[in-house]
Amino acid sequence: MLLQLEDVVLTYGKIEALHGLSIEVEEGEVVALIGANGAGKTSTMRAVSGVRGIHSGRIIFQGEDVTRLRADQRVRKGLCLAPEGRGIFPGMTVVENLEMGAYTRRDKAEIAKDFERVFGLFPRLEERKKQIAGTMSGGEQQMLAIGRALMARPKLLCLDEPSMGLAPMLIQQIFSIISEIAEQGTTILVVEQNAKQALSRADRAYVLETGNIVKTGTGADLLDDPSIREAYLGVA
Repeated sequence: MLLQLEDVVLTYGKIEALHGLSIEVEEGEVVALIGANGAGKTSTMRAVSGVRGIHSGRIIFQGEDVTRLRADQRVRKGLCLAPEGRGIFPGMTVVENLEMGAYTRRDKAEIAKDFERVFGLFPRLEERKKQIAGTMSGGEQQMLAIGRALMARPKLLCLDEPSMGLAPMLIQQIFSIISEIAEQGTTILVVEQNAKQALSRADRAYVLETGNIVKTGTGADLLDDPSIREAYLGVA
């Protein structure tokens, strides 16, 4: 098992956002976490990545308890997050943002290979490599956020709402690239409100409501589940 969350409780002051959450991600999988606004999806990603510490429970990555490790220490172990809202460095160029993704690495030849990989996945970034990131479109910034995470050469790539704020055609493009990244061998945990896109590309998925897992199954099974279709796909 690559990642395990065991009975994770996460709080914001007196408010409990995750109530004993348990999920698993196996190596080579695409796992989706879907749910409405306020369900706890981003809180789960913050817990996994170490951006926010948890109140109780355990986070196991590659068999090691990483619960108390800082976010940067988790990156060094191969656990990388492309955060909600993209979180790029707006005053830096595209290349400088990608270089920041590789800040924990010293293997220059392999870093150069990963630049080639990112530019292969996102040709637009190569075209814009000298452009200041904050002047790019939302779709281009999302590409950059994913590319920057890939520059850390993650064993687990965590994507928090990659389709947020994007036009439908761009959403399709971003998810096609996510599938390509998975085919290249990167394990992916994706949190997403666009349930149709997420479930259609996920090996397995969890449905989150108010900090609790209420359903789990294969992506295909949940796509066909009438209650999921009615609640998240707008189909009765």
